[in-house]
Amino acid sequence: MATYTPKNILITGAAGFIASHVANRLIRNYPDYKIVVLDKLDYCSNLKNLLPSKSSANFKFVKGDIGSADLVNYLLITENIDTIMHFAAQTHVDNSFGNSFEFTKNNIYGTHVLLEACKVTGQIKRFIHVSTDEVYGETDEDAVVGNHEASQLLPTNPYSATKAGAEMLVMAYGRSYGLPVITTRGNNVYGPNQFPEKLIPKFILLAMRGQPLPIHGDGSNVRSYLYCEDVAEAFECVLHKGEVGHVYNIGTKKERRVIDVAKDICNLFNMDPDKSIQFVDNRPFNDQRYFLDDQKLKNLGWFERTTWNEGLRKTMEWYTSNPDWWGDVSGALVPHPRMLMMPGGVERLDGADKDKSKKSEFSGKSNESHMVVPASKNNTTQKPPFKFLIYGRTGWIGGLLGKLCEKQGIPYEYGKGRLQDRSQLVADILSVKPTHVFNAAGVTGRPNVDWCESHKAETIRTNVAGTLTLADVCREHGLLMMNFATGCIFEYNASHPEGSGIGFKEEDTPNFIGSYYSKTKAMVEELLKEYDNVCTLRVRMPISSDLNNPRNFITKISKYNKVVNIPNSMTILDELLPISIELAKRNLRGIWNFTNPGVVSHNEILEMYKKYIDPEFKWVNFTLEEQAKVIIAPRSNNELDASKLKKEFPGLLSIKESLIKYVFEPNKKTPSAA
Repeated sequence: MATYTPKNILITGAAGFIASHVANRLIRNYPDYKIVVLDKLDYCSNLKNLLPSKSSANFKFVKGDIGSADLVNYLLITENIDTIMHFAAQTHVDNSFGNSFEFTKNNIYGTHVLLEACKVTGQIKRFIHVSTDEVYGETDEDAVVGNHEASQLLPTNPYSATKAGAEMLVMAYGRSYGLPVITTRGNNVYGPNQFPEKLIPKFILLAMRGQPLPIHGDGSNVRSYLYCEDVAEAFECVLHKGEVGHVYNIGTKKERRVIDVAKDICNLFNMDPDKSIQFVDNRPFNDQRYFLDDQKLKNLGWFERTTWNEGLRKTMEWYTSNPDWWGDVSGALVPHPRMLMMPGGVERLDGADKDKSKKSEFSGKSNESHMVVPASKNNTTQKPPFKFLIYGRTGWIGGLLGKLCEKQGIPYEYGKGRLQDRSQLVADILSVKPTHVFNAAGVTGRPNVDWCESHKAETIRTNVAGTLTLADVCREHGLLMMNFATGCIFEYNASHPEGSGIGFKEEDTPNFIGSYYSKTKAMVEELLKEYDNVCTLRVRMPISSDLNNPRNFITKISKYNKVVNIPNSMTILDELLPISIELAKRNLRGIWNFTNPGVVSHNEILEMYKKYIDPEFKWVNFTLEEQAKVIIAPRSNNELDASKLKKEFPGLLSIKESLIKYVFEPNKKTPSAA
């Protein structure tokens, strides 16, 4: 069997999980090979994964994107690259359901750029393309023979579809231009250094925190797991012994159900599986089984060395010894993470070296000969994981969001562009480079929504056209938009009678058309359903602890001559605005009833006001019919079902509890309220 000996290898995505193990192995075992790593340091990348190689003379790191044709061509020529091992990709299936365009951009376009550079330079002797077992689609549950390399490709999710598409390009360039391509398709890999959006590290970190392990569906899905060092050895074998034009499955016959993986991890931590496992909603489509025939690779001399129990124990020991390797990963530990939007992996290697004189493990004069890392001017600070672009600076919620960001140390800037002007919005995004966009801008009317009845064009321009334009621009730039909407698009009806406790759910169709403001809000909410990058937060009758703010619902009704007395859902901003930031960190999307659970009436609020603030306070009620005589547009009264939000944030207080804790207790002026 002929063997191939490379000289200068470019490994893409090698600050990530699998590729870092491959790079470290090759650098360690083959000092005569020059290894150039190209990685843009996305959210699941970490330079610390390459610590074993940082002092090696045959190692060079370049921060950059495979989508940059100029950079790729430059590297191939200046580094005299003869071999490419292409790992760089977006790989998390959950993310692909949320923003599939990013997967197309990274997995297909990025691969195409590499292939074209290989064609142009004409110097590549091996192009190893790393694909996945998921391109085969679901394996029959009773199948005893796994998918072999010539099996049909039947991907079932956006991630695997982009990997299959990339494979087609690789195959085409092999046939059309004679590029010496080899493709691998691998089972699930686990082990040290893996970003915890994946099942095993997520479960381990949750177990370390004493938190429940969330399982999609019933946990019966079957997967095959390979330990990372065995997989690195497989790539070493394919590099040297793989035949050009061939595909190699990297797999194992040892399968495990997801629920069995969870139970094994519970056992390692002495946890009761019955109490520690939590079943959650399944993915939109979750393949039941992937099963590979790996005999072809075994014929090259590779075999699996690490048993499941041994590999799982090693992995657990590594995570318990390195709990802060990835920093704050709370957003990845939720049942359905959406980490795709998080920019930048970990560039600094804090704590990895006790020599404080060094600026970074991967920068500074000591490594200049073989490290290329574009750094900031002072080269001392890590790129923050979040940066928010906020629209609605002069608004109540927009202003509070800025103060919250300052309090939490989150960088933010207010948008300068008008929502209706697409070019201005694009300029904002290119200038600020945000990870998330918050839209707290909108027309509610001054002093109230009656204004909208005589300013319909202006209301449409901002509430509908402007909001849609911002959502579209955000999607174009791969950004999640947190959109503050309203719950004033419903009114009590026969199916949701007042006082019944039956609230309107997120999927219910709006039924209130009494005001033009509510019409525009219901209209844009329906249209935004076509955008998978939007998180819509239905706010109702917002209240804050600032009782001097004229927009505060309590401030308003305490100054009215007369008030109606109807139970309504309401939003305590002091409690819920921080939750909006957490929703953004978790990259959640869709529609959310953004209110505290339960309802409270006008009289109940004013009774609290009298008890805590002013014992002499008095008020007079009047009917809806009497109210209609002094307002132009009817007002919405309803109860929203906040169970979805409560499930995501179990600590969320009921409306009356929240009112006391966040509003009346901090403003208490009467001793009798103690």
